[in-house]
Amino acid sequence: MGDDGDAGAVRQTRSGAVLTITMDRPTRRNSLSRSMVDDLVALFTAAATDDSLRAVHLTGGGADFCAGADWVATNNASSRPRTGDLARRIPHTANRLIELITTIQLPVVCSVRGWAVGLGCNLALAADFTVAATGATLWEPFVDRGFSPDSGATWLLPRLAGVTRAKRMLLLGEKVSGGEAAEWGLIDQAVAPDDVEAATDDLLARLASGPTVAIGLAKQAINYGLGATLGQSMTHELSSLELSCRTTDFKEGLAAFRERRAPEFKGR
Repeated sequence: MGDDGDAGAVRQTRSGAVLTITMDRPTRRNSLSRSMVDDLVALFTAAATDDSLRAVHLTGGGADFCAGADWVATNNASSRPRTGDLARRIPHTANRLIELITTIQLPVVCSVRGWAVGLGCNLALAADFTVAATGATLWEPFVDRGFSPDSGATWLLPRLAGVTRAKRMLLLGEKVSGGEAAEWGLIDQAVAPDDVEAATDDLLARLASGPTVAIGLAKQAINYGLGATLGQSMTHELSSLELSCRTTDFKEGLAAFRERRAPEFKGR
């Protein structure tokens, strides 16, 4: 996407059916300018309707994942936004980005090194799988800066780590290492820094070779169930089951089972 100097850039590359999105502003720990958030929203929106994709990888350029929204730049005293700016803008920017990651019917994998702060932390929490270096730092510094959490933090953290741990991160601003985040269930796994790339590639390969439609429907059903009753969830599952049973991958899965071989899913 476009690069406007110090505002940073968001870059995309393709490897087969995997799209890699890189937040590239290493001199600012990949803190997100407004243009970068807009680009991320645009890329995930496009990915949602790209039938050639089977997985998305989100990462940061350089030593860090993402230091969150660039609040210094967006709150410059010489160009203060008018009252109500946050309420008007955030639903279409940071909040929209979190919603896209959680609802897109493609698996999203984050690889985290260094700092994952604020919005950057929430991106890692919203992903389907996050691989972090053991020494990475996840931090929700909202109250330390004098304002309340945003971008889904108060929804994601209690569900992933429990209310008590969520309060330690959100009310006390406590930092959590990659190793602790994996132990708490905040992320999928923590590995040695040199192993992050290999672990991420392994996950992406497994996901990209799976039954893409069924994976997407299962992801949607899991998220739906977080706010539904058991009966509602089972009804939702039936609709997803009806769709997945009409795919080519379903037929391949049955054939592979009968023939006692590994299935070769095409994502269709």
